[in-house]
Amino acid sequence: MTHTRASSNRLQYLDWVRGLAATYMLVGHVFDSFLRSDLRPGEPYTMSQFVGGIPPALFLFLTGVTLAFLMDSTERRNLAASERILTTLARSRYLFLLAFAFRFQLFLFGLPAPWQVLFRVDVLNCMGFSIAVMSLAALVRTRTRVWLCPALGVAISFLSPLVSLLPWSKVPWVLSNYVAPGYGSFSFFPWGAFLVFGVGMGSLIRVAKEEGAQRLMLWTAGAGGLLVLTGQFFANRQFSLYSKLDFWLDSPAQIFVKLGVVCLVLPLGFVWTRYGARDGWSPVRQFGTTSLLVYWVHIELVYGRGLWFLKNSLTVSQTMLAALGMILLMLAVSTAKTYWHRIRAVLDELGWVLTPKPDRIPAD
Repeated sequence: MTHTRASSNRLQYLDWVRGLAATYMLVGHVFDSFLRSDLRPGEPYTMSQFVGGIPPALFLFLTGVTLAFLMDSTERRNLAASERILTTLARSRYLFLLAFAFRFQLFLFGLPAPWQVLFRVDVLNCMGFSIAVMSLAALVRTRTRVWLCPALGVAISFLSPLVSLLPWSKVPWVLSNYVAPGYGSFSFFPWGAFLVFGVGMGSLIRVAKEEGAQRLMLWTAGAGGLLVLTGQFFANRQFSLYSKLDFWLDSPAQIFVKLGVVCLVLPLGFVWTRYGARDGWSPVRQFGTTSLLVYWVHIELVYGRGLWFLKNSLTVSQTMLAALGMILLMLAVSTAKTYWHRIRAVLDELGWVLTPKPDRIPAD
């Protein structure tokens, strides 16, 4: 099947944005793990963690975008209502399986480790849970999801501080961590809002089609700037609608600021892949096509035991070098995964036989 440059770019800019999120993620995690404790009150660490807090929102948002594509596909194929829901739940099941496989690997590599590690709600768990919650959205038309999902995302954002006040101590922590805001877990409130917003954006992309893509990205950038300014305005106000509010945990203002950044990055990726980048290999887009592998491998390297001698021991400049080294290492792993068949062929030619060859039958 052949694709035009324009239709290809509809997917390439999403990969580019995902790759940029993976790069930010590596920087944030390296600073979180390797920087000396006495340097953490400083501005470099604070900025790294703010930047490092954007990738989960981007990953969830982009997962919502691709989920919207899936829902639109089931609608176009005129599948029955039950089949639409089951198709969506299959995506949820896949992510849950990945999430628990990931947690189990970390548990094994970290032995002796507490069994609670197996049930930590990470970003993959949040994706699986949020998709399951949103499976009913597959029953409505794509044009309806364009306005319904942003409305649901706003509702989740404003309900998050109220959900925090509920008596979650009476609920098993294995369940409450999926719903109630909490540090150290990616709960549906508020993180699920980004996936829901993404479903709305993906539905809008499908409705706008190729001819309306540029106008859509222009409006998205404008909305992103407005969201950032609005979030900052309310974050700096003394008054609040809530009796208790934590900006970094459950504040709607924080959600809107992050969503605004997401809405600014998306058009940036669109413009760059369409008008700035040339055809061919791109390191950022390469990260985007293997973001799960990059996420899986770097977590073990950064937070595991392998680089124990670097934990909480580096200066700011050393940590920046370590982040650059981690980016280059993950880029090598990502590229090797994508082009492994070519690498294997070259090694076979050099005599490093990696593919078993059948024995030759001697001629008579």
